[in-house]
Amino acid sequence: MPPLPGAELIQTSVQLYRYLLRCCRQLPSAAMQQHYRHAIRQSYNSHSDEKDPERILLMINRAVADADWILEKHLLSQTQV
Repeated sequence: MPPLPGAELIQTSVQLYRYLLRCCRQLPSAAMQQHYRHAIRQSYNSHSDEKDPERILLMINRAVADADWILEKHLLSQTQV
């Protein structure tokens, strides 16, 4: 299950960027949010010149899956405390 509704509608890198920033808001601490926002921004900047639609789709799918994993990890660890 994707972390936020609308993950299946992502088709562009800008949509992915905005989606991942919204996912960051669900993280428990401000330090975590800042860390992942920085990582998202760096990754977006380093891949902004990608033109291959297949590769972009693979990156989108991977990023959504990674966001799901990160949110599950942090939110589950928060409930177990």
